[in-house]
Amino acid sequence: MDTLYEATATTTGGRAGHVQSSDGLIDMKLELPEELGGKGGDYTNPEQLFAAGYSACFGSALDAVAKMHKVKLENPEVTATIGIGRHPEEDGFLLNAVLDVYLPGIDLETAEMLVEEAHELCPYSRATRDNIDVTLNLLED
Repeated sequence: MDTLYEATATTTGGRAGHVQSSDGLIDMKLELPEELGGKGGDYTNPEQLFAAGYSACFGSALDAVAKMHKVKLENPEVTATIGIGRHPEEDGFLLNAVLDVYLPGIDLETAEMLVEEAHELCPYSRATRDNIDVTLNLLED
């Protein structure tokens, strides 16, 4: 791979610590959500950060695929939900992802094609493929 860009972030204290990107744009406290035994509150966590990155990346992949097919997207939305739970057979945890995609004004057949092709193109989808369960939902008007 010929690397085009690198992002760097450093966390101290793990899930109940602090994360900062090398450029300082991300500079925040992390806290375990209450559902995982933490304090929750007005703090973020790794699952929220992953959801934000995946939804943005998938949105860009949708845009790229639409342009390749000369389809004009108007106000597309991608909502990523990242779940974490205990592994059913081993110690440790697993993640899953659900992507809810809303493509207003696009016919169902075209929308399905765009979502499938975006899933093939998106680097987050490639990274998660065969590693975690990813569910794609196409939301209709």
